[in-house]
Amino acid sequence: MSLLKPFSKLPDLNTANILLVENEEQFQQNLADTLAEETAVTVNVRLAKSLPLPMENDESRPRIDLVVFIINLTSDKSFESAKASLKYLDPGYFLGKVCFVATNARHASVRTGCLDALRQLAALLHCPLLFAEDQVSTSSARRLLTILKVASGLVPNTTALYLSSLTRCTMPPDIDQPSFD
Repeated sequence: MSLLKPFSKLPDLNTANILLVENEEQFQQNLADTLAEETAVTVNVRLAKSLPLPMENDESRPRIDLVVFIINLTSDKSFESAKASLKYLDPGYFLGKVCFVATNARHASVRTGCLDALRQLAALLHCPLLFAEDQVSTSSARRLLTILKVASGLVPNTTALYLSSLTRCTMPPDIDQPSFD
C-alpha cells in the first residue's frame, strides 16, 4: 500500500482523470455518469470506496488529476472514512488536486459539529468544499468539471494551485480560535 502520487505518470492528451472516493456509493455513481457525458474532453472517472488503491493495477492506472472525497453529512462513517483515506495521498495532491463534496447538508439529521469538522478539515488542507444534494444536479457536476479541467492542465494560463487559492474553504476566525477580549 503506497501513496497515490500526482506526478508519477505522464498525462494523456485532452484527457482528464478523476477519482471519486465515497464510502457509501450513493451519490458517486450518479456523479460519475454525469461527468462522463462531457464531450469537449475525454473524462475518465475512477470510483473507490476508500484509499489506498490496490497495488495490482498500479502500472495500468492512469495519472489521477483530481481526487474528490464525497462525504454524506448524515453519516459519521462517511466522514471518518474520508479522513482516514487522506493519509494515502502524496502531499503534492494538496496543491489544488483534492476537493471535498458534501451531500445532504440541508437534511434535518445533520449535526452542526459534523459540518464544522468538515469545513475545518477543508480549510486546514486548503481544499475547495462544494455542496450538493442527493440528486446530482448539472450545476454541481459543472463545478467539478471546471475544477477537473484546470487540475488536469486543460485550461490555458491557469494552474490548479491558482484555482485552489481562489476556491479553497476558509473558516471565520471566531470558529476555531478563542476570543481574547
